[in-house]
Amino acid sequence: MYWDTVVFDLGGVIINLDVPRCVSNFKRLMPEENIRNILGIDEEGEGVVAVSAATKQLMHDYEYGNISTDEFLSTLQEYCYAGTTIEQIRAAWLSMLDTLPQERLDYIASLREKGYRTILLSNSNELHWDPIWKQYQLGNYFDVVFASHYLHMAKPNQEIFDHVVREAKIDSEHTIYVDDLEKNRKAGERFAGWRTVASIDELKSMI
Repeated sequence: MYWDTVVFDLGGVIINLDVPRCVSNFKRLMPEENIRNILGIDEEGEGVVAVSAATKQLMHDYEYGNISTDEFLSTLQEYCYAGTTIEQIRAAWLSMLDTLPQERLDYIASLREKGYRTILLSNSNELHWDPIWKQYQLGNYFDVVFASHYLHMAKPNQEIFDHVVREAKIDSEHTIYVDDLEKNRKAGERFAGWRTVASIDELKSMI
C-alpha cells in the first residue's frame, strides 16, 4: 500500500492542549459545576466534552460557527461570578492552547516536499483558531484546510467527512488520517475509508 495524502487534526496532534490549566483558570471565574455543565471541560477527560443540554447547545453553536465569539463570551459571562470581565473569560479560554513544536511543522513541510498532499481537518472555534493561524502561518503547510466553524459542520459526523473527500478530491484508499480522538478516527475509517493513526510519531513509522 502506498500513501499520497495525509489528513491532520490540529488540537492534540499538531498543537498541544493544556486542559487542566484551562480548568484551573476557569475555577477562578465560575463555580466548578459550571465548568463541567456549561463549558463541558473535564480536566481528566479528552478536553471539551458535551455533558449537558446547555453544553451541547453552547459548544455546538460555537464550534459550528453558528454564534459569534462575542455571543459565546457573553453567554459564558452569565455563568461566572459577579464582576468577571469578558477579557478574563477570553484569557481563560485561550489558556487551553499550549505549545506547538516547530519540528511538527517541519515534518509536515517535509511531507509536502516529498510529494504528499497535506490536509488540515479541525474541530475548532474562532477564538482558538485565529491566533494559531496567524502565529504559525498554517496556510504554508497545508494544501487544503477545513475548519468546523467555517464549514458549519464538525467531526465525528459523516457530513464533514463526505465534504472533505468531495471538495479535496481525495483518493481514500491512499489516505492516512491523524487524530488523537478515537471517536474521530473511527468516523474517518467508517465514513471516508481512511487508514488512521493517533499521532505524528505513529505516522512517521508508516511513511
